[in-house]
Amino acid sequence: MNFHINQNISIHLLKVEGVSNSSVLQIGSAGMIKSLSNLYNTGGFTEPAPEATTPEPIAPLIPPTT
Repeated sequence: MNFHINQNISIHLLKVEGVSNSSVLQIGSAGMIKSLSNLYNTGGFTEPAPEATTPEPIAPLIPPTT
């Protein structure tokens, strides 16, 4: 059975807080969505990344006094 769907979608504001790997954002209809996730080592790295460190706090900007 084939379905034919006509849609008219008006989006005035679309706010996406975050998108991660293998996320799907769909507006409207689709016949089938096949998930696909690829991982590539384009930099040719052979060792794990170093451990993350906590950055030092940045001093607030204080305007000069006159």
